[in-house]
Amino acid sequence: MQFSSFLDRFNEPETLKMAKLGRELRAKGVDVIDLSLGEPDFDTPDHIKEAAVKAIHDNWSHYTPVPGFLDLREAVCTKLKRDNQLDYKPENIVVSTGAKQSLANAILALVDEGEEVIIPTPYWVTYSELVKIARGKVVEIKSSAARGFKITPQELEAAITPATRLFLFSSPCNPSGAVYSEEELKALGEVFKKHPGIYILSDEIYEYINFVGKHASIATDPELKDRVIIVNGLSKGFAMTGWRLGYIAAHADIAKACEKVQGQFTSGANSITQKAAVTALTTDLRPSMAMTEEFARRRKRVLELVKEIPGITCPEPDGAFYIFPDVSSYYGKTDGENLIKNAADFSMYLLNTAHVSSVMGDAFGEPSCVRFSFANSMEKIEEGWKRIGEALARLH
Repeated sequence: MQFSSFLDRFNEPETLKMAKLGRELRAKGVDVIDLSLGEPDFDTPDHIKEAAVKAIHDNWSHYTPVPGFLDLREAVCTKLKRDNQLDYKPENIVVSTGAKQSLANAILALVDEGEEVIIPTPYWVTYSELVKIARGKVVEIKSSAARGFKITPQELEAAITPATRLFLFSSPCNPSGAVYSEEELKALGEVFKKHPGIYILSDEIYEYINFVGKHASIATDPELKDRVIIVNGLSKGFAMTGWRLGYIAAHADIAKACEKVQGQFTSGANSITQKAAVTALTTDLRPSMAMTEEFARRRKRVLELVKEIPGITCPEPDGAFYIFPDVSSYYGKTDGENLIKNAADFSMYLLNTAHVSSVMGDAFGEPSCVRFSFANSMEKIEEGWKRIGEALARLH
């Protein structure tokens, strides 16, 4: 069969690929511990589920407006004011079927063929592929564990060219867990002020999963706000991954452009999810904070377990629920049957011998690293790292 060349522009997400391989092994009866997927292992809080049940009984079952119900867009504005001290109106908000669609809308609305999008490494796997879909050019700024996987204003300035259209980053970061402080964002903002043609796409989906202090958004700078597109959603902070709801907050003209894109792809997001989201965003945040407390407990334990394994260097994540260790000291080693040449080999070795799934760092722009999630039970985390240690001990 012959397919469109469109499919050649981008790759399948490695996160989903590893999850699929794990499911295939489980179907064969193998006990696989999943440390690959970025999904909270908690159930959606009861008060949010009750709001969804009420919406069903109230017959919210028809098509929704493309940018989202007005009450939900108002709820997003309330949340942004409460949590981020940001003033937006419903006309600035577009609700989508997950934050991934929000990112896609913004990139397709802003980036033309050949225009450059600066992305600091490591980055979420889909960023670069969405830019490729839009026929843009990915420009990576290599960060390092020694600098907390964060870039400097000097590095940003050096990466900017006349073709630069967009800067795309996340804080807290998937996969590194890096969190930019208010001071660090201000310093980057001073660079953007010298280049008024550049937009800033700020992925803040892990906002509530922050272990070092209050979340900071680059949109709080009044001189930059109209050029910032905030992306957020309910999957991570409210354990609502399967409900599929994300949103942007942006200048009204950008919001209209994203609405136009979305109108041809999916139209409005799920009606029941939207009604549940109003409750999630405007009522009790204690369940979200309790999840973050548990993630902090797991983070502490994971870092202890990793330190027991020789040859792995692991910076401490400040947010999200991943560790992103450097495993390159194992490249070139073998157990007699499997030769570890790179991060992909490392991840596949752990999957097939330790039956633990992870995600190779190449997908995130860092080939020396591998991402492991701690969004799993403490029991599974303990057993998973026990298996990893035993499997790596067989390499020489």
